[in-house]
Amino acid sequence: MRKRKLVSLVLVFVLALGLIASGCIGQGEKTTTATGEDSQGQVIMRTAGATFPKYQVQKWIETYQKLNPNVKIEYEGGGSGHGQDAFLKGITDIGRTDPPVKEPTWNKFLETGDQPLQFPVVVGAIAIVFNVPGVDELRLSRDVLAKIFLGEIEYWDDEAIKELNPNANLPHEKIIVVHRSDSSGTTAVFTAYLSLISSEWAEKVGDGKVVDWPVDKMGRGIGGKGNSGVVAVLKQTKYSIAYTELSYAITENLPVAAIENKAGKFVKPTEETIKEAVAKVKAFIPDPTEGYKEDVKQLLDAPGENSYPIVAFSHFLVWQNRGGKHYSPEKASAIKEFLRWVLTEGQKSENIAPGYVGLPEEVAEIGLKAVDMIQTS
Repeated sequence: MRKRKLVSLVLVFVLALGLIASGCIGQGEKTTTATGEDSQGQVIMRTAGATFPKYQVQKWIETYQKLNPNVKIEYEGGGSGHGQDAFLKGITDIGRTDPPVKEPTWNKFLETGDQPLQFPVVVGAIAIVFNVPGVDELRLSRDVLAKIFLGEIEYWDDEAIKELNPNANLPHEKIIVVHRSDSSGTTAVFTAYLSLISSEWAEKVGDGKVVDWPVDKMGRGIGGKGNSGVVAVLKQTKYSIAYTELSYAITENLPVAAIENKAGKFVKPTEETIKEAVAKVKAFIPDPTEGYKEDVKQLLDAPGENSYPIVAFSHFLVWQNRGGKHYSPEKASAIKEFLRWVLTEGQKSENIAPGYVGLPEEVAEIGLKAVDMIQTS
């Protein structure tokens, strides 16, 4: 009898452990419903895509969730290509993309039976960072920058670089070019800039979220996934150079090159030089229902002596939610409130992360128009 009781007690104990492990027993467990709410009524939203605005989006999420504890916003990276794909498949509620969505992809969105909406949320810059022991300052002309990424300038002590940096202790070491390995909006913006300043780059390589890097064929190119992956490779690789979002350079305390702008001046990316670039161009932002009409090149290579030349918008993608096709009423309302906050309070200096600049008021208004279009029922 004692043996049978002992066996029974063991079975009960094992069953209880299994129930606890599966989440059937215990306090405070949360399960997500089909509406995007958990069992305690907290609304869950997901955003995926571009890593260009990572630190800014994470700052918005952290601040907003403190103000609205009934909302949980889950962040995922993956690059602009992943953001567009996840948005199309309904995996994410808010897609993130740096370059505007192109018309073929926009048409795929429309085939779902719902209306996509695209609008800028913040301005950022792409910094040229480098890891050359003993070198903290570097100036790069338009021609030299393009030739480095084309692989035509092979060594750090090339005469063209030395002429621009006569006081730098440039070593006779091969230049290693670090670039994105994934489908990247940062790459799309950077290669669009190279295409603007170099006819050779435009002809041989072109621009896009993914390109064939000439340096890879020369054995001097290394790919990294996401901006964080590029930075990690750069830090581990001596005599390397890379492009990345400015906030990553700031966060990782990386040396940043001064780039020759359209006026022939060498400038670094700062809040002042980014604002100057935006102020010097008249950005055309189409209606949120026609986001594919926006041109990624419009902020690049802006005129003005103090304008930083590689500046771009980063965008959000949401659904109009016709007939409640993509969002439940609760989720749609929560998305509208979050986006309205991002485009108003979120644009104030105290809510802008280092390395970014808030939107001009007229551009924020376009996003607010999109927010008003989201249907909650």
